[in-house]
Amino acid sequence: MKVLVIGLGGVTNGGKTTLAEKLKNMLPNCDIISQDDFFKPESEVETDERGFKLYDVLDALYMDEMVTSIHNWMKHPASPGVVAEEPENMCDNLKNVHILIVEGFLLYNYEPLNELWNRRYFLTLPYEECKRRRSTRVYQPADTPGYFDGHVWPMYLKYKNELEENASMQVDYLDGTKSQEELLSYVYSDIIQELNKLREENQRVTS
Repeated sequence: MKVLVIGLGGVTNGGKTTLAEKLKNMLPNCDIISQDDFFKPESEVETDERGFKLYDVLDALYMDEMVTSIHNWMKHPASPGVVAEEPENMCDNLKNVHILIVEGFLLYNYEPLNELWNRRYFLTLPYEECKRRRSTRVYQPADTPGYFDGHVWPMYLKYKNELEENASMQVDYLDGTKSQEELLSYVYSDIIQELNKLREENQRVTS
């Protein structure tokens, strides 16, 4: 059995969750783990001197539990959902490949995760569009006045800069202002290429 672990990271409100769900419906044997499921309770999240809850940092998340969940999935992939059809160019010996999409805003700045990825994608948005989208969402707890400019956006830039400075990390940056259809088409095709690489490797091993 082979597994393919795909990272879908990037900016808040960049379309990560929507894209992940659409990919799951198109890809064979595909599951999703969401980083948002590993947030600490509000009482355990640090508050700064401005009264901002510091949610957009690694310390606000149970990252060790997230890594454990991914490792557990890799050992025992969940049962696949119903897929309408499999890609035409997928050979029989890859129908047992299981795909995990991990989506979240801070995937590539935590070293224990970086040894797991087969592919890394990072959605970006310009400031104004990100702020506009964020204003349409309702969070618990709700964003306080100035929270986006005072915490959310600066932390996004900080972690994105760290990522860009890491020359050894291969990341595919995606423009989040493009349509969901265009993003889906690109990422889906890219993942199929990864599956085909597995096919070629498998053929070399078995020939």
